[in-house]
Amino acid sequence: MRSVRMRILVTLVVLAVVGIGGWQLLPSQENKNKTITVGTTDAVTSLDPAGAYDAGSWALFNNVFQTLLTFEPGGVQPVPDAAQSCDFTDSGLQTYRCVVRDGITFPSGRAMTAEDVKYSFDRVKKINSDVGPASLLSTLGSVTASGKTVTFHLSSPDATFPFKLATGAGAIVDKDKYPADKLRTDNSVDGTGPYTLTSYTKDKQAALRPNGSYKGELSGTGRPVELRYYADSAKLASAYKAKQIDVATRTLPPGMVSKLSPSDPDQRVLKADSSETRNLYLNTRKSSPLHDVLIRRAIAWLVNREELASTVYDGTVQPLYSLIPTGLTGHTTSFFDTYPTQSVAKAKALLEEAGVSTPVTFSFGYGIGHGAGAEEAAALKKQLEAGGLFKVDVKGYEWTDFQKSWAQGKMDAWAVGWVADYPDPDTFGASLVGSDSVMSTGYSNKAVDHLLQNSQQYADRSRAEQDFRTVQTDVANDVPLIPLWQRTDYVLSSEDVGGAQYLTDSTGIFRLWSLNWI
Repeated sequence: MRSVRMRILVTLVVLAVVGIGGWQLLPSQENKNKTITVGTTDAVTSLDPAGAYDAGSWALFNNVFQTLLTFEPGGVQPVPDAAQSCDFTDSGLQTYRCVVRDGITFPSGRAMTAEDVKYSFDRVKKINSDVGPASLLSTLGSVTASGKTVTFHLSSPDATFPFKLATGAGAIVDKDKYPADKLRTDNSVDGTGPYTLTSYTKDKQAALRPNGSYKGELSGTGRPVELRYYADSAKLASAYKAKQIDVATRTLPPGMVSKLSPSDPDQRVLKADSSETRNLYLNTRKSSPLHDVLIRRAIAWLVNREELASTVYDGTVQPLYSLIPTGLTGHTTSFFDTYPTQSVAKAKALLEEAGVSTPVTFSFGYGIGHGAGAEEAAALKKQLEAGGLFKVDVKGYEWTDFQKSWAQGKMDAWAVGWVADYPDPDTFGASLVGSDSVMSTGYSNKAVDHLLQNSQQYADRSRAEQDFRTVQTDVANDVPLIPLWQRTDYVLSSEDVGGAQYLTDSTGIFRLWSLNWI
């Protein structure tokens, strides 16, 4: 980052010396309306906010829908967007009220009301899609609306509820355009975000133009943008190298990322800490060969994170030993404390105690095209089959099929990345290890559920630290998942594109409007 700023500074000094007007650093009229192309491997599951809970879908939602609240870049507290104001009205943190901002209109020209907000939340919970965000609204009991005021009645105290309003689960739709009890399936969007979706081809592209009618937290909207979706990291890298796209993000091949240099004069290399994690999830249902906790603990003794990080990811990720990543309240090293080194002997002893025949056979799925998923699966298979204790049947799935397969309990194990929904450890709690986990491992521990619910009562989030620490100890003991690694974010852009550093951060917001021509 420092080298990028220095190059800009040097350019300004040179231009001043030779007498070139500063206006030439601004986008030319030719570039003003020129489309900025952004490439990614993050596929879109659905254009309907009730039917998607994944990074690719929410990245698009951030730009074409509004939420009552949002996050400023690097922010840790939500600020009003579609709302004029929002506050808890009680000391018990169970009643949350927002007033909708005046002047917001849907593409039809109809003004947004509190009824639209209520409708949007009601339909998410009613549809309750297998791959949707209903689980994120588990503490939402009911919603009432009157004029411009919407009131959320929570079933239990939840200091994190404002954070959840700022996610894709809180996207506000036009009640006249979206069915109340089923997903909308066409390729159109009726939202009030800073962009309008002008065309969409699944797994290919999404064309966005600035929404001139937008009213919200932003002072203005950005340049025209086209998102281009690539089947895998290699294709994304090829497109960027061939200058077919101006910006490349999520996810470039590890081999390419490891060789990037911020001093490269031909491109901007943006590197930032990230709270994105990747876990190996284990099916704990009675129908799965991994139902017995002793078998799951045996698997935990065989995973070698350092090897994955160094060989599969070329050192571009950091080994992770906890549910909650570094940088967030409550982070521990619970899996290192419990399973400090790879040990075939300890794994074998546990399987003998479980009284099972070896090798224990189980299925392992991964999403095709998402980073080094295939290489990682092969490496994990080799690690887990060490000593002849397990036989792992690996299979890759197209992204949407992958989501449905784990949601329906069709796999015994699967590796998935998790991008934080908001900057709070709660996003790694109920969503991943609660009884209604979106990862659908079948895991249910009343003590863990109680701790997660208890943690939500603290407006001062530092007071929730001990609850999260205890949760991580329980998770290391029960092993519904095994943490693998924590990502470092990389974004590449051509030298004439600015603002790419704001695309991703710990807030979970994908800010396409930040991009501009230099």
